[in-house]
Amino acid sequence: MTLLPLRLGINIDHVATLRNARGGAVPDPLRAARLAIEAGADSITAHLREDRRHIRDEDMRRLKRDITKPLNFEMAATDEMVAIALDTRPHASCLVPEKRSERTTEGGLDVLLGHDHLKLVTAELSRAGVIVALFIEPSLEALEASRSIGVPAIELHTGTWCDALDHGETERAEAEFIRLKAAAARCAELGIECHAGHGLDYETAAKISALPQVVELNIGHFLVGEAIFVGLEAAIRKMRAAMDAGRANAKS
Repeated sequence: MTLLPLRLGINIDHVATLRNARGGAVPDPLRAARLAIEAGADSITAHLREDRRHIRDEDMRRLKRDITKPLNFEMAATDEMVAIALDTRPHASCLVPEKRSERTTEGGLDVLLGHDHLKLVTAELSRAGVIVALFIEPSLEALEASRSIGVPAIELHTGTWCDALDHGETERAEAEFIRLKAAAARCAELGIECHAGHGLDYETAAKISALPQVVELNIGHFLVGEAIFVGLEAAIRKMRAAMDAGRANAKS
């Protein structure tokens, strides 16, 4: 297979989290998005949650209007969010599971249970020219259901793998990476574009960049945390370098 370029999407949600902790207008997510683009981001991701805990409606409008790279609207598959996406017209939308009690997204969509609803949402957004991806677990069943729904792309949930590594659970981490590797390979066979994200840091981003089928990583929380110490642009440039080093190990 031809080795495709690897894109980096920067999620700016937690710049908004910091702003909202104090109130007011700073730090500004739009400014963070612009800095991310200057540092080499290929796209900007923002998750407008039902409870507006970080990104807000006006943030989405400003991002769509003012950034120079594609906007990826991360969203639950609800009537409210579909209406906002149709009004905003982002370049892409990634459909994710969402519940108020979670601190962050806890896993992939239940694509089998939600199949028919997700297919309707995907069709509606696609008709509006929005590229739709599903955030899923690295399972072959979820991939087959995603193909049946008709999405052109999926994003593999890397959070379980990263969590196992964080807790020193080597066997669980190895098993989860095997699942990720198999899912990425199956994406290529099904003709579905493969993205990955959640919990990635420099080391894990480098490792998953070596999977040739993965063409996009979406990373946010780790980089916003690193920015406290080294600045956002420096953190993103280091991430881009880690991804490039990992990609150099990919086998076409």
